[in-house]
Amino acid sequence: MPDVITVHPAQPGDGDVLGEIHALSWGVSHGPLCAPKVAAAGIEERRGKWHGILAEGGDPILLARLNERPGAFARFGASTSRPGSAEIYTFFAHPDVWGSGIAGVLLRAVLDAARDAGYDDVHLWTLRDSAQARRFYAKNGFTETGRTHDHEFEEGPALALIELERALPGRAELP
Repeated sequence: MPDVITVHPAQPGDGDVLGEIHALSWGVSHGPLCAPKVAAAGIEERRGKWHGILAEGGDPILLARLNERPGAFARFGASTSRPGSAEIYTFFAHPDVWGSGIAGVLLRAVLDAARDAGYDDVHLWTLRDSAQARRFYAKNGFTETGRTHDHEFEEGPALALIELERALPGRAELP
């Protein structure tokens, strides 16, 4: 039987699910680049923060499921730095579902929702040193803008981020 991927808005009771996906994925992708103390604190912070974000409402959060099992989520909305553009603030998939296609389905849903909200383009920030993330976004039509910045922590090295962008095509043009 083929895998079934569904995407729906996250609900107030999904805080633990989002936190676990975020913590595990961030721990694998970002943790090795941080000082051990920073990595441990980052994982715990991500595990516990989603109940409050969901309770506040606000920006859309989409949750993707693979065969009914939560596997990836994204939070997006109005850009914090580019008026008139959408921004993907958070996009994480549980390491167990990497390569399953769930991230591509989720990204298409995010792009549809951003376009339907009236945006013409979208941007995001990702780790400069994450070849996997950069390949994924390039495969889905994102290009580098040339803008970079470092995310500083209290100790250890800063993480270098790059900005990526793409136009929001009509529904028929989505990959």
